[in-house]
Amino acid sequence: MPTQIFPYANIIVGILVFIAGFLFHWLGQLISIVDWDFATKIGLQDKKALPEYKVYEHGIAVADVMIGWIYGIAAVGLILNTAWAYKLAWFPGVIMIYHSFSFWFWIGNQNKSGHPTTSSTVRIVWFLGNFITGVLTVLVAWNAN
Repeated sequence: MPTQIFPYANIIVGILVFIAGFLFHWLGQLISIVDWDFATKIGLQDKKALPEYKVYEHGIAVADVMIGWIYGIAAVGLILNTAWAYKLAWFPGVIMIYHSFSFWFWIGNQNKSGHPTTSSTVRIVWFLGNFITGVLTVLVAWNAN
């Protein structure tokens, strides 16, 4: 049995990774790739984004879809407390920490350039959601023996 940082940490982190990583990142970006206009209509992509931002956002969507399926597998494994899930959890943990900072600076750079697309509230909530989930995932993976 892996060492837990708090009771049921594997289950809580598994649920967080499933929601934030698999549903929001993977499924949300998959919808964006399949139908960008629909993704924009339901708020997954920014309506006010400049065309040159769309190229970057589409590239990120493709990259997220290519790796994000691992989040769902890691999440289910963590919930079921399988030994392999703790090793696999490093991927969503580290990537979600990366996502938190890249999003924070991406929105900051848009704001500095005079083309804001995201409210400060959404920026803070998205950053914290990804950062906290990523850090907790890394801690759970790190403490697994």
